[in-house]
Amino acid sequence: MYDELTKVDIEKLKEELEYRIGTVRPKILEEVKFTRSFGDLSENAEYHAAKRERGKNESRIRYLRNMIKTAVVIDTKSCQDEIGLFDTVTYYIEEDDCEETVRIVTTLRQNSMKGLISKESPIGNAILGKHLGDRIYVKVFDDYGYYIVIRKIEKGEDDSSLEIRKF
Repeated sequence: MYDELTKVDIEKLKEELEYRIGTVRPKILEEVKFTRSFGDLSENAEYHAAKRERGKNESRIRYLRNMIKTAVVIDTKSCQDEIGLFDTVTYYIEEDDCEETVRIVTTLRQNSMKGLISKESPIGNAILGKHLGDRIYVKVFDDYGYYIVIRKIEKGEDDSSLEIRKF
């Protein structure tokens, strides 16, 4: 399966990859060498911590390379009257009798605590391509879902201000 990413997503991944290879990796390797000089490695907590950090960094580098290599670049443009990527949408939840506002983003930039939801989430998937006033069924599980009504659409665009997720 390929990840659908925007050009900005890929640029952000490349920037982080360069930083991790060019800046973080040398610092960690220096730390491993330095802590190795403390003596007995079996009881050297600093050495083991440095090696753990090296492993985390190398794992992230592999992840970034794989994401860049397998990504499918998607277009972020949508019609003026339909919901697309990076649009901010206000919808009414019939079941809860309340409104919510979210911004539809790529999976790499989702952060539900900040109202940034993935286009692949149940709500994101349900509302992409829909229009103002549409009543939509959001299927969460096979046996559970709920209805929403689109109340407001604010067109947005892909910008580099949204951070990619750090694991």
